[in-house]
Amino acid sequence: MEGFSGLFSDKKEFNYFGKGSEFALIFFKNIFLTIITLGIYYPWAKVEILKYHYQSTEIDKNSFVFHGTAKEVLFGFLKIYAFIFIFYILLGYGTITENPNFTGIALGVFYLLFLLLIPFAIHGAIRYRASKSSWKGIHFSYLGDKMELFWKCLIGSLITILTLGIYGAWFSIDIRKYIFSHLRFGNLSFDFKGEGSTFFLINLKFFFLSILTLGIYSIWYIKELFSYYAENTTITQNGREINFRFNAKPGDVFELLIVNFLLTVVTLGIATPWIIIRTQTFIFRFLEIEEGLNTDAIQKINYDNYTDASGDSFLDFLDLDLL
Repeated sequence: MEGFSGLFSDKKEFNYFGKGSEFALIFFKNIFLTIITLGIYYPWAKVEILKYHYQSTEIDKNSFVFHGTAKEVLFGFLKIYAFIFIFYILLGYGTITENPNFTGIALGVFYLLFLLLIPFAIHGAIRYRASKSSWKGIHFSYLGDKMELFWKCLIGSLITILTLGIYGAWFSIDIRKYIFSHLRFGNLSFDFKGEGSTFFLINLKFFFLSILTLGIYSIWYIKELFSYYAENTTITQNGREINFRFNAKPGDVFELLIVNFLLTVVTLGIATPWIIIRTQTFIFRFLEIEEGLNTDAIQKINYDNYTDASGDSFLDFLDLDLL
């Protein structure tokens, strides 16, 4: 009976048990060390924070683990700053020689390369983060092709520009679909079933109703957005699709936002680490995996150990988050 019940296991709930006081020590220590080292300590700070959030998140009483190292992140940043350093040398040459044409071309090429590098950065960041993430010794992996993602991003960006931003909803969902369809966890595969038209209507409704309600509708928008992302994400195990659920109510979102706002205002931002912990706790308290996932049957599969954190570092530099 044990093996039979495992096939039809109950829903899986996440548990986030990070503590504000613990995280505050890490948070403020990292800020201090990053400042006094003129930013050099940042890779160590980033890895320490990721490790803390991973080990504070569990499912079936087993925590996630982040295996990345500060050395990998540091090398990623060095590549980015080498690229920027070369740009400033070219810019300086144009200024010294008083050659405005050269300076203009250098600026144009730099910004064009920056934009063209974003798809490769997304690919590299997801591949790195997945490779360095595990649960019960089983690793995630991202199997997408960087050139395929590049062309998707390039074509999607051009159509979005030509449609004055209207296609942006379809573009965003198309990229999400591609990434999730190439994401693996052991022998499990993921997918995203959402449609661009639904995402467009969610954002269109938010645009008009937030104006009419002086921003109050944001509470319902955040709840609807989280539910849309979660409930359209699926896991496939042995040919069976299993959905995520996000069960928060608008009142739960209101409580999170109002308390976070008051904490920020009253403490002049000092409560930031506690706000981060409250937000993480909120997300995982209401996120669950529907019935049907047998975690005991997840099998290890050996994927590549990807150690290049350049893409992850590039997105950090641009202040862009992973999906």
